Amino acid sequence: MSAPILRGERRGPVWLSPRAVGWLGFYGLILLSWIAVALMARGLPGAELADVPAEFWAALCASAADANPIALWAMWALMATAMMLPTFVPALRTFNDLSATGATTGIGAAALVAGYVAVWLVASVLGASTQWALARQGMLTPAGASLSPWLTAALLFGAGAYQFSAFKASCLAKCRMPLTFFMQHWQPGPAAALTMGLRLGALCLGCCWALMALGFVGGAMNLIWMGAATLFMTLEKLPEIGRWLSRPAGWALILAGGIVTLRALQLV
Repeated sequence: MSAPILRGERRGPVWLSPRAVGWLGFYGLILLSWIAVALMARGLPGAELADVPAEFWAALCASAADANPIALWAMWALMATAMMLPTFVPALRTFNDLSATGATTGIGAAALVAGYVAVWLVASVLGASTQWALARQGMLTPAGASLSPWLTAALLFGAGAYQFSAFKASCLAKCRMPLTFFMQHWQPGPAAALTMGLRLGALCLGCCWALMALGFVGGAMNLIWMGAATLFMTLEKLPEIGRWLSRPAGWALILAGGIVTLRALQLV
């Protein structure tokens, strides 16, 4: 006869629990996305490809004007996944906390993440199309950075002004209160979790699209810009921190746009 299981005793190591495995998979996806983006950045013109498979990365890192559309979309999809999944941690943690009541399962959590990522994969089509169109006009470097001071100023002014918009404030308020969101939209089952993930992805897109567009200022594949933007967007979604960041960042971006404009006019 097997020994009885004492109250509070668990079978097997805690780190092998389905929830722990799920979190490992989630952070593993983020890590792999960042590794892939870093490898692509190494393969841009002027850098050595080293051990990266030449044919694959050459297609992804080609000048956007001549790149295969699918390869360019893949670049944006990896970049969006690497940057936006970290901002999704509070919502995913809240969703997983509901599993303590039996309201959700690991499959539901996976469906939630899938819905969120799906929105950004679709948004990557727009990002890749914009980069391709601007590159065709000679307005971007192969790394996706603006060559036009007027484009740079427009992006900075636009992103700065958007920080003050009512639409962004509405989306950001919902992103900062994931429990309230789930209470409003909760339905059981993986299909409902997928729908909620799509809703959260759309809200996140409403919060962050203008900041993502600033990639054309620093370079779409600039790892320093990507890291700084990821950190800012993650902190902006935290209620106690984010409320002190949004408006100052808006003024800073508008000021930067003004400086770029004055330089373009050779006034400074």
